[in-house]
Amino acid sequence: MTAFPDPELGEPYLLTPGPLTTSAEVKQAMLRDWGSWDGDFRAMTAEVRRRLLEIAGDTAGAYDCVPLQGSGSYCVEAMLGSFVPRDGKVLVLANGAYGLRAAETMRYLGRAFTLIDKGDYLPPRGAEVAQALAADPAITHVLAIHCETSSGILNPIPEIAEATAQAGRKLLIDSMSAFGAVPLDVRDLQVEAFVSSANKCIEGVPGFGFVIARKETLAGAKGNSHSLALDLHAQWATMEKTGQWRYTPPTHVVAAFVKALEMHRAEGGAPARLARYTRNRDTMVAGMRALGFETLLADSWLSPIIVTFFCPADPAFAFPRFYELMKDRGFIIYPGKLTVVDSFRIGCIGRMDDTVMNRVVTAAQQSLADMGVASAVPPASALAERANLAA
Repeated sequence: MTAFPDPELGEPYLLTPGPLTTSAEVKQAMLRDWGSWDGDFRAMTAEVRRRLLEIAGDTAGAYDCVPLQGSGSYCVEAMLGSFVPRDGKVLVLANGAYGLRAAETMRYLGRAFTLIDKGDYLPPRGAEVAQALAADPAITHVLAIHCETSSGILNPIPEIAEATAQAGRKLLIDSMSAFGAVPLDVRDLQVEAFVSSANKCIEGVPGFGFVIARKETLAGAKGNSHSLALDLHAQWATMEKTGQWRYTPPTHVVAAFVKALEMHRAEGGAPARLARYTRNRDTMVAGMRALGFETLLADSWLSPIIVTFFCPADPAFAFPRFYELMKDRGFIIYPGKLTVVDSFRIGCIGRMDDTVMNRVVTAAQQSLADMGVASAVPPASALAERANLAA
């Protein structure tokens, strides 16, 4: 593995679920300009599509990969707008901000949906999905979030997929922060389509996402989309015919992603990346708990992507000050995204290993000392709220 960034050189670690800390090699790949219609760039696009299908396990050639300009939310909207018929209905499974954002997307699209909202602490389960589908024959699709990064929950996709398939409905997955590390193999799951992004577990930079979908789904999506720019059928048809993106592609980002894919394969693919991220999580969580911090979630639902911690009850603790002290020590963390309790998040993904995570814990300890925080134990009310909502 290449050397990790050095905070003393002015580049802090991004302890976030993307954008994240990238390698020097990925950054170096962006120093050349590419012509978007040139044959060399078309070859890069083809390589990206091919390698992503390999990671997804598409050995039968039943799926295709469609890159799309923009952030991950662009791809989620494109997937919903292109693959859900205008008279279709989606069961949206939410347990955090990104499931709720998908529901908001459905409202903007003006298409029918129903929502299972589990709150911040628990995942949607297969039995709940089966019950909802049995109760509403109008539902045509189920949308699940693979890793809900607002809380850090890793949702039980296999049981959700099984319930969806048994009911004869179609599964769509937002695997934005999980694909490339957490298993998602189309040979094991009956999934219609899923989306992810360049700046997550593959460790590229922001600028595009991608949709991996059944070819028959892509072919049948003509005329469904509400949007010119987010029409996945049109993007796919153009790439199949010309090898080009329909509109100006993020050329430098694609070049960086090709390098990131090379490094992903060299590390040992998704299993090796999952193992590193898991070590990162376990090292960091153990160290933070030793300081008195408490995780929002039980261990069984902790993802290897990002972990949410309660803010300490100590009146000397203020998250904005803690954030700045951590940044001064070379680590950018994330504020909480929960509505119920005060919290913050620390990401486990990116170009870093467990030795870096030990330094994170040390930085947290020093920052608490600078603030005069005697204990990082959370408020009793937060723990009681967690117990009540998780019951």
